[in-house]
Amino acid sequence: MMREPAYKIKDQRPLPEEEEINLLELLRVIARRKSVVIRICTAAVILAVCYSLSLKNIYTASAKILPPQKDSGGGLSALLSQTGGLAALAGGMGGLGGSADLYLGVLKSRSVADAVIKRLNLQKEFKAKTIDDTRRRLEAAVTFKAGKDGIISIDADSEDPQQAAQLANTFVDELGRRSVELNLSKAGTERMFLEKRLEVVKQDLRNAENDMKAFQERYKTFKVDSQATVAIEGIAHLKAEIISKEAQLASLSNTMTDENSDVKVLKAGIARLKSQLGSMTGSGGSDVIPAVGNIPALGMEYVRKMRELKTQEAIFEQLTKQYEVAKINEAKDTSSVQVLDEAVVPLKKSKPKRSMIVILAAVTAFFASIFIVFIQEYFSKLPPEDAAIIRDIRDSLRFRPHDRQAS
Repeated sequence: MMREPAYKIKDQRPLPEEEEINLLELLRVIARRKSVVIRICTAAVILAVCYSLSLKNIYTASAKILPPQKDSGGGLSALLSQTGGLAALAGGMGGLGGSADLYLGVLKSRSVADAVIKRLNLQKEFKAKTIDDTRRRLEAAVTFKAGKDGIISIDADSEDPQQAAQLANTFVDELGRRSVELNLSKAGTERMFLEKRLEVVKQDLRNAENDMKAFQERYKTFKVDSQATVAIEGIAHLKAEIISKEAQLASLSNTMTDENSDVKVLKAGIARLKSQLGSMTGSGGSDVIPAVGNIPALGMEYVRKMRELKTQEAIFEQLTKQYEVAKINEAKDTSSVQVLDEAVVPLKKSKPKRSMIVILAAVTAFFASIFIVFIQEYFSKLPPEDAAIIRDIRDSLRFRPHDRQAS
């Protein structure tokens, strides 16, 4: 007879095919363990209610301001457009522009924050140890936003509604004050610079005028081009007279001697005319008409001196207009920040949204409880071998007194 083997091969049963997820089966699991879902959701709602009630009410006050817009024309802009490049440049540089981003930068500056902290004594109000902690608390309590229309919103949060409104309005006041200081400082600096520059230009203009006067007195010139025309016409006339008299002298010399009185008169007249011609074509003397030989050099010198004089006159005119504009900018009220809406004491809290906190907690707890129910259902259907392994792992993770003694 054949002997049976010493060991038996364990029968390998085919694994059951994976079943498709049945929604009804899932609903049955949830219904069977509904008590777990209800307890978890109830506990979560109770905790959320307690937590939301422990939060203090926060009130938000809002203020809206409109930064000054750039001049589009008329008034001072029309004056600047007529004064030319230098004065127009001065108008473009004067004061803060109409950019909302620029005023947002001013609102977020440390100088404005420190001024607000000092005015409202926020370091004591916030119970902060250092000024840096106070600035951080203030930065968290106030937000600044600029809309597409250029309007800036200042939102201040506080547990006290009156303090929230006061905080927003204080930022508006400090923004207006700071913009005035910046504008006045810039306008005053420009005015003082132009005032000093104008004194230098006045002296340069006087020097140019004196130089032109001395040139005209020296060469007896008033207008070189017209005087040159007169001189040329005079030379032509003199030459014509000299040729005519020389012809008369030649005619008389054929019949008379040099001792003749008419010959002597003609010779004297010719000599006088040649002397005049020489004075007009030579270096010149004290005549009113400049020498023709000197006209090119005199013309060039005259043009240079006239150009310098006109340049100084133009600079003086432009700086004078620019100086007047700077004085107007300094004298006028530069606080052009317009307050559209002042912050008022809010009547309703802005946060916390307690109902939203409770709803979110309940929804989160519901899904968490569903997950826990499915985990429990999975462990409850484990085979005995797997359940034993889970128990062994759980027991191994526990700390017993004898384990501590052994260690």
